[in-house]
Amino acid sequence: MKTLNIDLKAVGQKRLLQLDELEEFWNEAYENAKIYKERTKRWHDRNLVRKEFQPGQQVLLFNSRLKLFPGKLKSRWSGPFTVVRVFPYGAVELKGEGPNTFKVNGKRLKLYLGEDIYKCFVAF
Repeated sequence: MKTLNIDLKAVGQKRLLQLDELEEFWNEAYENAKIYKERTKRWHDRNLVRKEFQPGQQVLLFNSRLKLFPGKLKSRWSGPFTVVRVFPYGAVELKGEGPNTFKVNGKRLKLYLGEDIYKCFVAF
């Protein structure tokens, strides 16, 4: 050791400084990731559109099982169905062409505008 002229105390201090710098770098990276995550969450939440259905509205139902049988011309939306009742927490009771009603998750629905669009074209 003495022949190489190495000061162990100085080497130890330098290594501790390097470890402190590395820890500061990790903390800064963690904070930046946290800020990025919060910003993207705010952006995503701001662009969400709330779906609120009223009884009597016409809606289309998304058929998620159709993904198993892919086809270019098959529509994944079926309907239109009529909203009978809206339950809290997003559940909706629908009525099809028959007398039976059934409950579905409101996230699987979208507003049906077919008749309104047809009326717009007739007006021209």
